Amino acid sequence: MRRIRSGVCASLFALASLCTLATAGAQAEDKPPLKIGGILDMSSLYADITGIGSETAAKMAVEDFGGEVLGRKIEVIAADHLNKADLSANIARDMIDNQGVEMIYDVAASATALAAGEIAKARNKIIMFNGPGSIRLTNEACGPYTVHYVFDTYAQANVTGLAAVKSGLDTWFFLTADYAFGQDLEKDTSAVVTRTGGKVLGSVRHPLNTSDFSSFLLQAQASKAKVIGLANAGGDTINAIKQAAEFGITKGGQRLSPLLAFVSDIDSVGLETAQGLLLAEAWYWDLNDDTRAFTKRFMARTKRVPTSAQAGVYSSVLHYLNAVKTAGTTEPGAVMKVMRDTPINDMFAKNGHIRADGRMVHDMYLFEVKKPSESKGRWDDYKLLATVPGDQAFQPLEQSRCPLVKK
Repeated sequence: MRRIRSGVCASLFALASLCTLATAGAQAEDKPPLKIGGILDMSSLYADITGIGSETAAKMAVEDFGGEVLGRKIEVIAADHLNKADLSANIARDMIDNQGVEMIYDVAASATALAAGEIAKARNKIIMFNGPGSIRLTNEACGPYTVHYVFDTYAQANVTGLAAVKSGLDTWFFLTADYAFGQDLEKDTSAVVTRTGGKVLGSVRHPLNTSDFSSFLLQAQASKAKVIGLANAGGDTINAIKQAAEFGITKGGQRLSPLLAFVSDIDSVGLETAQGLLLAEAWYWDLNDDTRAFTKRFMARTKRVPTSAQAGVYSSVLHYLNAVKTAGTTEPGAVMKVMRDTPINDMFAKNGHIRADGRMVHDMYLFEVKKPSESKGRWDDYKLLATVPGDQAFQPLEQSRCPLVKK
């Protein structure tokens, strides 16, 4: 009888254990997914810089993290803002209010980022900027849950402008995209040029997504400036460089300086035209073994190398998820505290850190575009000239206009 009873008890114990496991599994399945949402340029002039590549990078980060956190599956969604600020704001509002998104990533382009940032700020949600550059995002438009991760106009201007003026390229004329990012980039670069003894001879503003730069380039050529600073990005930068070559501007002795260019832009222009350009970047695929390993995995999915913005998406999403795990909650205040307290050491940055104004501080790089004879093949585009420490590249915190910064 004792054996029978012990067997029955064992069976009952096993059944109870299975019920407990089944209940726990059901509870985990019942939990809503943790959603993160990308507001991207999927179809216009910044599509190669962010777009599908940014969404892919976010999904890679989720997969590498393990696919779930705090018993919740992690879901990545994305939407195309069509480079319209009002649409970007509406998408952010819908993601947070109706779709349950708890963190927004990327938000390519500055005007769209500023619009989405205001929605996230009003709803106390974390928003991590990878594609936009406006320094306003960590100055006047900063928020307690805002992170500007990859680059900004101050760092781009500081790294590129300073190097150019020091090398004797001390007179400038700007071709500027007429919106927040372009205006800030011109302003920040002009400040660097004049502060280091150079002169700004003039500027002209062009509409976003311009196909014909002829009239603007003729004004730049007539200025006789040693450097024509391109305060634009994406397709505008590509078109300006190509048309400047057609006009023979660089052969006439003037230098072009794209103040924000990505490896995808150089690939579109071609080394024959782009060779010799000086540019600042936050990251490059061929920097070291870690960047090359990530690039190999990324290319298997996209057939293209990642831009710095896309690499930043991967790093920022992973940093966020690790913070959620450590904090044991998705509550923004707790997660932000962990993100600020935790150094960032991965394939994107070494000893990176997030300041009170939301700026993620990390090294920046000055590159020169290779000659065709120096390149080993497609995407082998840059020569590293200098590594600029983050505390020298980005705006000092004491200069910040962010109301969250205590002075």
